[in-house]
Amino acid sequence: MARYTGPKSKIARRYGEPIMGPSKALAKKNYPPGVHGKGRRSKKSEYALQLMEKQKVKFIYGILERQFRNLFEKASVKEGITGENLLKFCEARLDNTVYRLGIAPTRRAARQLVSHKHILVDGEIVNIPSYSLRPGQIVTVREKSKSLETVSDSLAGHSSKGFNWLEWDGQQLTGKFVTFPEREQIPENINEQLIVELYSK
Repeated sequence: MARYTGPKSKIARRYGEPIMGPSKALAKKNYPPGVHGKGRRSKKSEYALQLMEKQKVKFIYGILERQFRNLFEKASVKEGITGENLLKFCEARLDNTVYRLGIAPTRRAARQLVSHKHILVDGEIVNIPSYSLRPGQIVTVREKSKSLETVSDSLAGHSSKGFNWLEWDGQQLTGKFVTFPEREQIPENINEQLIVELYSK
């Protein structure tokens, strides 16, 4: 699956939740998209449920299939619970951390900021959204990018206080990736066990 660039409301309706950001479509049309969206649908198979959960995580974090598989393999060899490790690695991505810190209003916007070289990691420019942060690394907005309207507007309406694995200095526009989050700290509605079962077949 290539990176999704279509309507976000369609994906929100498919999964019944605003997984790619707020969506007014859910309130107006709380049924799946398509001609038969309102009709009765047959019960989904176990495989279909597992596949949907995997696709949902890919949509949430903006990850390609090959990247996702590599993350899963990395999670499976790491000590601990594979599903939880997978989500921890997703959360440790640079674009996701920029979003969590409130520097960008969405993960899509965070990806763009990183790609356009507005973000520093430990003082060095990193323009790879999938860059995996390590505990203790510092994420900073580039000096000449601190005046960007996108950044200032996002920070004005966002708080990273709810994410205990991150520290944020609003004066310096600097954040610290303190540690990998615990599963209960990750707010996304994800059943990671279904993904583990899918890849275990």
